[in-house]
Amino acid sequence: MPLLIFDCDGILIDSELIACRLDAEELTAVGYPCTVEDIARDFVGKSGAEMFATVERHIGRPLPEGFIEETHQRLMEVFSRELQPMPGIAEAIAGVAAAGWSDCVASSSSPPRLRHTLGLTGLWPHFEGRVFSATMVAHGKPAPDLFLHAAQAMKTAPGDCLVVEDSTAGVEAARSAGMTVLGFTGGSHCGPHHGPLLLERGAQSLFSDLRELPALIGAFPG
Repeated sequence: MPLLIFDCDGILIDSELIACRLDAEELTAVGYPCTVEDIARDFVGKSGAEMFATVERHIGRPLPEGFIEETHQRLMEVFSRELQPMPGIAEAIAGVAAAGWSDCVASSSSPPRLRHTLGLTGLWPHFEGRVFSATMVAHGKPAPDLFLHAAQAMKTAPGDCLVVEDSTAGVEAARSAGMTVLGFTGGSHCGPHHGPLLLERGAQSLFSDLRELPALIGAFPG
């Protein structure tokens, strides 16, 4: 049975613009001036730990004590008020199941964040037990570790996996894992240059409406 691997943020849930906005505000306030566009370009698809480590190297000092925990808590509070599932994701999930595919989630977010955000958007019951985080492997995206871990856990060969990704790091990771990738450009954070970047990194094709996904997987050779 072929396996569809979903990234979470920007695919299942429309969270990236919210997170980029908050991260830009908080990091600017502690001496790392940046915009929403900067955060989206440099860190979408990567783990929070990697983002904060990069910032610390750039500013030459540790972030203030408690900053990471407080920023995470603020983000969870904003998600509770604003987060929505990506339009069309319910139809996409139903169509994938009807086509006889299995599915799972492979995300750079932490397990608590995944449980919280997928719970808020009503998607947790579908994916429970099949949600894989970068904290479970040695190296997060763009390394292939997470996707290979998900495939192994789901007992599927990498060549039989199709990945849906919205980030360059995620596309690189999936391609390095020997998997085919569809680039999704329908998130609120995706600008006009987003699609070409995904294609450049190895996405097989692009789509912007999740309702298209059941038809797209029909062309997958796995």
